[in-house]
Amino acid sequence: MKYAIFLILGGALALGSCKPYYKCGDAKPEKQGLVSKRVLKVLNERDILCSTLDDRNNEVADLKDDVKDLNATIKKVEKQYSDLSNENLSQATKFNSALKQKSDELTAKEKLLVEREKTLRDLQATIARQDSITKSLNDILRNALLGFQSDELSVEIKNGKVYVSMSDKLLFKSGSSAIEAKGKDAIKVLADVLSKNTEIDILIEGHTDNIPIKTAIYKDNWDLSVARATSIVRVLTEEYKITPTRLTASGKGEFLPLASNATTEGRASNRRTEIILSPKLDEIMNLLNK
Repeated sequence: MKYAIFLILGGALALGSCKPYYKCGDAKPEKQGLVSKRVLKVLNERDILCSTLDDRNNEVADLKDDVKDLNATIKKVEKQYSDLSNENLSQATKFNSALKQKSDELTAKEKLLVEREKTLRDLQATIARQDSITKSLNDILRNALLGFQSDELSVEIKNGKVYVSMSDKLLFKSGSSAIEAKGKDAIKVLADVLSKNTEIDILIEGHTDNIPIKTAIYKDNWDLSVARATSIVRVLTEEYKITPTRLTASGKGEFLPLASNATTEGRASNRRTEIILSPKLDEIMNLLNK
């Protein structure tokens, strides 16, 4: 349509006048006599079309700017999306790695728990067996030593061990570590039981009252208490062939009394030798060290 109008305009100008060709933006003739009414109409239509064309060109320029801005925005958004995707991927990788680590830790702890529970059950069973052995040993010794008076000898269980406490009256004369005949009888009965129960460790522990002693042989009560324990150890190993590795000799002197040393009765109770029997703890220690 636009080109048709320009052709008409050009033809009209060629026919009606020798004036140059009118272009968009050119001024129209001020005197109507110079051009025909038809040409003026065409020129008016031309001006309208030129104005519309300018508006469209401006719109196109604006649209180009908008497209340029949109392209820039799209690139920015795409970069942000890419960065976010990479970040999310990195976070997901870290999360999966941490999750696997925790899962592996949980599996390891569950395995350790199963092992510990088994060890605990084994330990409980071993302790129960040791307690059973201790009780049986206590009963055997009580029955075997029934011929001795309560003030000479006693048998009891303490801390999972059997304590055979022999008084100074039964075993030794005052200030001596030589074992009396009746004391040897008690030791023989004890040795018979220990020979049949080889899984028993034996601690011989000497005790005195607090009355000081100093002789050509013993410097003090502690020295005497150790010598008395050693005498019993020698009888058990030399006469009754108890394995030496099962035996320990020690002395406490007056430092672990049962009663007050302020009375005669108390001092008599404190002058004693304790034979402490305990089932071997090797199995328990092995379980504890797992």
